[in-house]
Amino acid sequence: MQDMQQLHDQPAPDNRLTLTHVIYGLHAFSALTGLMSAAFVVTAFLSGWPSIIAVIINYIKRDAVRGTWLESHFVWQIRTFWFALLWFVVAGLLFVSVLGIPAALLLMLGTGIWVLYRIARGWLSLLDGQPMSLPD
Repeated sequence: MQDMQQLHDQPAPDNRLTLTHVIYGLHAFSALTGLMSAAFVVTAFLSGWPSIIAVIINYIKRDAVRGTWLESHFVWQIRTFWFALLWFVVAGLLFVSVLGIPAALLLMLGTGIWVLYRIARGWLSLLDGQPMSLPD
């Protein structure tokens, strides 16, 4: 926890902070299109161009935020994408069997809610100027 406080004490230049906001915005836009269409939130999040572009930017700019409190947000965003993809694949495997279809639909719905939660929690932390607490 003290390491996170030390990272938070280091200033982050405005361009990296703005970039982190843009990345959250891209993820949110992609996920919210799932609410406004017939697609699931998780499907829109994983297959939407804004979210894919956001993850690519995360990886390209990862070194630029290394050692700052913004690094925790980049890790949070990247993990959100990959864990959502993992649960989407598990739901797809469940969908193959007729008995697994209800479980797959529930898993996709749960993953969609989880994605929206992660985007909201991360972005609110960023707005408060706080790093994300990550497991070791």
